[in-house]
Amino acid sequence: MSTGIHIYNSLSRQKELFEPLKPPFVGLYLCGPTVYGEPHLGHARPAITFDVVVRYLRHKGFKVRYVRNITDVGHLVNDADAGEDKIAKRARLEQLEPMEVVQQYTIAYREAMTRLNTLAPSIEPTASGHIIEQINMTQSIIDAGLAYVVEGSVYFDVMKYNEKYHYGKLSGRVLEDLQASERELEGQDGKLNKADFALWKKAEPEHIMRWPSPWGDGFPGWHIECSAMSSKYLGETFDIHGGGMDLLFPHHECEIAQSVASCGKEPVKYWMHNNMVTINGQKMGKSLGNAINLSQFFSGDHPLLERAYSPMTIRFFILQSHYRSTLDFTNEALLASEKGLKRLLAANKSLKELTAPAANGTINTELDAEILGLCNDLDAYMKDDFNTAQTLAALFELSAKINGIKDGHISADSISADTFALLKSQFALFTEVILGLQEEDAASHNGVTDGLMQLIIDIRKQSREKKDYATSDQIRDALAAVKIQLKDGKEGTDWTYLN
Repeated sequence: MSTGIHIYNSLSRQKELFEPLKPPFVGLYLCGPTVYGEPHLGHARPAITFDVVVRYLRHKGFKVRYVRNITDVGHLVNDADAGEDKIAKRARLEQLEPMEVVQQYTIAYREAMTRLNTLAPSIEPTASGHIIEQINMTQSIIDAGLAYVVEGSVYFDVMKYNEKYHYGKLSGRVLEDLQASERELEGQDGKLNKADFALWKKAEPEHIMRWPSPWGDGFPGWHIECSAMSSKYLGETFDIHGGGMDLLFPHHECEIAQSVASCGKEPVKYWMHNNMVTINGQKMGKSLGNAINLSQFFSGDHPLLERAYSPMTIRFFILQSHYRSTLDFTNEALLASEKGLKRLLAANKSLKELTAPAANGTINTELDAEILGLCNDLDAYMKDDFNTAQTLAALFELSAKINGIKDGHISADSISADTFALLKSQFALFTEVILGLQEEDAASHNGVTDGLMQLIIDIRKQSREKKDYATSDQIRDALAAVKIQLKDGKEGTDWTYLN
């Protein structure tokens, strides 16, 4: 079965025609968050990116099993094999049980993802809920002769693996260079090689999160969890594995090695990685003082934010760039996104209210062909590595045609009934269903809700009907003072927020 979808595969570094392993079933695994803090913009990008992938594949008729894990154990503070577990550290600082920290931030993450209108995954497994699977996979790697035990810890033997396979194939790293550049880190003296990584770590007496294993009490390494959970729910080999580019090495590189060592098979057919989020051209990070939580975006409560931005504005902002491009946050960019989102949703609403053209109208063949072409482009752009940026550009070109019809500059009768029907269906499909853009439940612009704006517009309309132009002008001027512009048209009065 050929879908005609071309996906950029991080493994081959080129676009490949997507052919699922078990059509029409598609297995997709996304590395989810480590839940030791509030979700931030860096969490939103992969969630929204792969939400659109899932939406589009389902639109094309595939049954998608979408697995997004929760890391709640094993991720150490320096992303190596030494130091404190991130969740255990947060638990110690906040004087909580580790699973209290996990629960608190898992709820915060899910709530933020719901507000961003991302679909819930089919399965959302946790690392702590799959300790047995991780122990079993670790034992299988030991049995294959590619891991070794040192004083209760188990390490993957990268050098021995590389004799038969290729460690570094995903990231393009050369093992000899890695060996030379690897830093000497405390707690790694037992390793045979500096590039070896932990499958299981011995728990020191003070370590809170610990489980019994054949090698003694300990906890799993960060990398083994995804290999164990993806194979459990999607099989030894599955279709798509996604995540941020920061996971490409070492996390996903280690996943490949673990899976191949365990079962002798390549685990993933297509590796997809979204690019990073920067803020005013800088990498986002707490140490730089520029990390912004999603709740702060929604409330505006952060020194770098000029005001609050709605969840749909954040979603639109992320979709404006191709997922493999760097995404740079500025207030100006978010203000532009807010304005663009409002234009797009207004056009979608207007289109739903327009009536079909008359059967005896004089068709403008050039215009008809242009609209038809743009409608077809929507699907073509999504087939080209899920290019949401180009898809949005085509939607805005169609928005101009829709507004022209609404305002009377273009006659609805100048396009064919078939083209008009296609325009209606495709515009709503790609805006609402595939890109997941929707009216906010309580959409607000500087604290002014759509419902309140409609009330103000109705009062102004009544004033004009009574020829009370002084009140009508007073309402218009007061709104202009807070950068809200009213626009009167044949279909009624609309409003927009001015930058």
